[in-house]
Amino acid sequence: MSHPIDTMTPTAPTDVNPAASLASWIEVLRLRASREEPSRPAYLFLTDGEREADQRTYADLERRALALGAALQQRGLSGKRALLLLPPGLAFVDAFLGCLCAGVVAVPAYPPASDRPNDRTLPRLRAIAADARPAVVLTTAAFAGHITPLAAALGASCLAVEEVPDDLAATWQDPGVGRDTLAFLQYTSGSTAAPKGVMISHGNLLANEVMIQAAFAQTAESVIVGWLPLYHDMGLIGNVLQPLFVGAPCVLMSPLAFLQRPRRWLEAITRYRATTSGGPNFAYDLCVRRVGPADRAGLDLSTWQVAFNGAEPVREESLERFGEAFAEHGFHRSAFYPCYGLAEATLFVSGSGRTAEPVVGEFDAEALAADRVAPAPPATPESDGRSRRLVGCGHAWGEEELVIADPEQGTECPAGRVGEIWIAGPHVARGYWHRPEETARDFGAQLAGPAGPRGPFLKSGDLGFIQDGQLFIAGRAKDLVILRGRNLYPQDLELTAERGHGALRAGCSAAFSVEREGEERLILVMEVDRGTDPAEFEKIAEAVRVAVARDHEARVEDLVLLAPGSIPKTSSGKIQRHACRAAFLAGEPAEAWRSSLSAG
Repeated sequence: MSHPIDTMTPTAPTDVNPAASLASWIEVLRLRASREEPSRPAYLFLTDGEREADQRTYADLERRALALGAALQQRGLSGKRALLLLPPGLAFVDAFLGCLCAGVVAVPAYPPASDRPNDRTLPRLRAIAADARPAVVLTTAAFAGHITPLAAALGASCLAVEEVPDDLAATWQDPGVGRDTLAFLQYTSGSTAAPKGVMISHGNLLANEVMIQAAFAQTAESVIVGWLPLYHDMGLIGNVLQPLFVGAPCVLMSPLAFLQRPRRWLEAITRYRATTSGGPNFAYDLCVRRVGPADRAGLDLSTWQVAFNGAEPVREESLERFGEAFAEHGFHRSAFYPCYGLAEATLFVSGSGRTAEPVVGEFDAEALAADRVAPAPPATPESDGRSRRLVGCGHAWGEEELVIADPEQGTECPAGRVGEIWIAGPHVARGYWHRPEETARDFGAQLAGPAGPRGPFLKSGDLGFIQDGQLFIAGRAKDLVILRGRNLYPQDLELTAERGHGALRAGCSAAFSVEREGEERLILVMEVDRGTDPAEFEKIAEAVRVAVARDHEARVEDLVLLAPGSIPKTSSGKIQRHACRAAFLAGEPAEAWRSSLSAG
């Protein structure tokens, strides 16, 4: 770039973003390339999280996207799907925008490390491919060696994005996409079984970016730094598309660079004077644990205005620990931005105003368990454990409507009641790819009222309530296990665990999470075959932990082994995971064999 991001002259902010009224992301891209200084930096990628390895101006960005778009058009792929299998980097940005410019539906996914059959990423990838049926796989030349055989097995061609020449941009033709055109499929499953593709249109993306810009108070003067995975909704929509939408520069690094050395994230915020950055709760905890007092020297976080926190429950303890640890390095507690969202609503659903400090409410835990909202009882020895502190996740933005509903009755809950969070607005996705029944169930909810039914609403599957204008998340109606911001389906964890050892009974296990020391921990309760020698239990536990760590990158905190017939099930044979969790917390059954890593 002719001038680096950290020394550039910012563009003056404007109250009205012209991108908000456009009809597609092609128009957004062309607006930025024509309206901004051609050499103005758009994206910068830090290899190993430190060295400036690759960069794009707006002119570069448009040229690469149009060239890739033209290449896809020449192959007759408009209207078809493209599987994006690229490592973290700006080639991914090129590929995604190139798909949009060609009218091709992008399908971002985690790239396999190899084409070996034992690669843990392959089962989920094959499931996505079987569902999306891509016509082409976009990758890099470095990855093409093991991606090409995979693409051939999928019946798709393979294209290395950097091998497409820039001069192909001159042959690009406008595909005529609009707000209703499907932009990409965001797959929600965190594992191998039946991943679902959420259908996100150009209009969904534009509407959600309008909400994010307003909620975060972003302008062209903002500087975004991110390490989140680019194939995931928070990394793609929050860290890649939002900067393009507002015309702000963005600095990216790989998730691995952050995880290996969390200080790199804070160094990048310091170096590039970032105003916006964030991630799941665990990221802030990791910085506190791994960036000790001696390693904090030289950090300056005073420009950080929006430290968003989402994708898993926001813990008050985490906010306090991070705020205290980095206050003397310029971090302001008012920068914390707890928010709530989900892929089915594109990304962002709720958050507070940018300058407001996080709202923390203290409630009666027993009342919440009974779907009632009540203040916590006065602190006494008898009331110990009755208090539950929740961090507020703000309010709706723009044209969005948030409702707390009784999902059984289809009615709005009165004040003081916990219900399911229902969402309506132009940012709500079009449904699940090729799943009409599930789409009708989850995206077509109708709210009964005196003037007749109102809707449709998206049923989030999350439980919450609104008090004093703040949305509080009370729990999850779904059985998702959320670890470090990753959604893991319990049935997939259970299947992996059951396959870990021959003595475990198929279909007789329950996976769930419990909170310990401010983090969610994975618990497995499983039945063993009759006659299993107790002397083998330690080996069984180790086999389960290895299998789950290998296939899901998750640590089994506690494993409980039970006699056959002990797991509670419904009359139709479904595992009652909530009952298993309640029994586990109550220490039942007492005769169960347990293996715990809690002390470690």
